[in-house]
Amino acid sequence: MPTAPELDPRDAAASRGTALKRTSAAHQLCDVLRDRIISLDLPPGLQLSRSDLAAAYGVSQTPVRDALQMLDQEGLVIVYPQSRTEVTRIDIRHARETQFLRVSLELEVVRTLCLRPGTEAVDVAARILRQQETALRADGDLARFAALDRAFHQTMFEAVGVPELWALIQSRSGHIDRLRKLNLLDPGKAATILSAHATILDRVRARDVDGAQAAVREHLSGTLAQVEEIRAAHGQYF
Repeated sequence: MPTAPELDPRDAAASRGTALKRTSAAHQLCDVLRDRIISLDLPPGLQLSRSDLAAAYGVSQTPVRDALQMLDQEGLVIVYPQSRTEVTRIDIRHARETQFLRVSLELEVVRTLCLRPGTEAVDVAARILRQQETALRADGDLARFAALDRAFHQTMFEAVGVPELWALIQSRSGHIDRLRKLNLLDPGKAATILSAHATILDRVRARDVDGAQAAVREHLSGTLAQVEEIRAAHGQYF
């Protein structure tokens, strides 16, 4: 496997446009780097230079160090003391564990939505679904499509009053989100996601707990069901 190239700070700056504010710089930088790792803009195996990151984002090396330590705790980078920091390769075992957690929680979320009066949460999710359709079919913007995908599910967690549980899932989702990114490149995958979201909303509107849970289970299992095909096609990420 060839060694990944060093991060060019000019590319890092260009990807976000401006330097980070100094307030909570470590957390801001952690969020920025997490997004870039999940999007595969910073691919597995890439070595990250503290000095380059500090220059790119207009901060000292202290918040860079702290941000990288946060990402190390999430399993998205490995910090080798006094040596280097490297973006981790996709860990399928970790992805499966996170998927188990998410499915368990989301089944209860849709059950609660089905049993609650009112349709406000469904209406919000439906608007997001329409935006997803536009992002895919009118704009061909897979990055926006993926962001709206997360927003669709987040809306449901917020609607039943458990936004912290969505945050918990997201804090563990770096490996499976990178799998989803690769899976989204497959022809027809985005259309399958749109169909699954529509089915979930239809079942929730109908107060069909079993149907909504079955739709969620099928939807969330799709990427891991294809994991061997994904690994065969993109072996450099594993």
